[in-house]
Amino acid sequence: MDFQLSDDQRALRSGMRDLLGAVFDRDRLRAAVERDGALDRSLWRELGAAGFFALRLPEEAGGVGLGLPEAVLLFEEAGRALLPGPLVATHLAAGLVKGAAEGEAVVTAVAADLPAAHLAEADAVLVVDGQAPGLPGDALPEGVSGAEVLSGGVSGAEVLSGGVSGAEVLSGEALRAFVAAARPVRSVDPLTPLHRLAGLTVPTGAPQAYSGALPYEAALLTAAEQIGTAARTTEAAVQHARERQQFGSPIGSFQAVKHLCADMLARTEPARAAVYAAAVTGDPAEIAAAKLLADEAAVRNARDCLQIHGGMGFTWEADVHLHLKRAWLRATSWLTGAGAEELLAADLGAAGRLPRSSAAYGRPVPEAGGGG
Repeated sequence: MDFQLSDDQRALRSGMRDLLGAVFDRDRLRAAVERDGALDRSLWRELGAAGFFALRLPEEAGGVGLGLPEAVLLFEEAGRALLPGPLVATHLAAGLVKGAAEGEAVVTAVAADLPAAHLAEADAVLVVDGQAPGLPGDALPEGVSGAEVLSGGVSGAEVLSGGVSGAEVLSGEALRAFVAAARPVRSVDPLTPLHRLAGLTVPTGAPQAYSGALPYEAALLTAAEQIGTAARTTEAAVQHARERQQFGSPIGSFQAVKHLCADMLARTEPARAAVYAAAVTGDPAEIAAAKLLADEAAVRNARDCLQIHGGMGFTWEADVHLHLKRAWLRATSWLTGAGAEELLAADLGAAGRLPRSSAAYGRPVPEAGGGG
């Protein structure tokens, strides 16, 4: 089987990198940091106009008609650029929540035992349940099961009747009351404001959506973002090692620094291959393995990049710490390390109990938890 990217896929990836370089350069990144991660709605709409959120919607529904492998490529570029916001949840809500595909609505996701990202700015909320031991969301507030949609936020986003069977639209007051009861907590990532939801009661009556597929696909797209961070920090470390002079020589000529850079590449490439392969198969166990590898690559590469930058890497002006903090946050989103290990153990110990594709939505499977 050939896993090399096609010419169209390379063009898609290149186009997204060029777009993000134009609409979210370093100045706009730093501006987002200064406003404490508050979303730029104009940027969100630009992403919608570019097809970022509608990528996997059928063409007849106004989408691009591509698949999960192509979505992984876009999310990898988003990770490279440190693009803020609940990108994964909004992408998955395209075609389900009105305005999500076009970037007019911001959709986040919540699980009972994890903080929710960008909750105060959300126009709709996906409430995700998790069933596997060790996964976020296995103790959701009373009245919630599966993946449900609360809508009616700032812009009055609605649940599209064609998105799920028997869709209902909750009043805007219900969602606003839910958000008002959440408690803001300090976030390690200055670009991702968080709210704590423990002990809340979610309004009942919301429709069930994406019954088993959403958490796995969300975990895979988050892993793709981690690959973007792993690759970008590797490039930044190599560039600095070439330019920084010490004792009359580039520090990249020193064996210890060479080893760090080589280890970063050796972590990134296998993790990228695992993410690309999982995007093709949709296998929950392969997604769990890909998330584990991608989390390790992103976090350890960011740490090594910071070490290679030395004291400068610890300064607020450098961007290295932003990659590390985002990698830490993503590692706890949708599918944690413990949850991924549980999935892999279940797959190894009881072959056949897990479906071999996340497309088997109707069969009971351990679910991953929520995240932005």
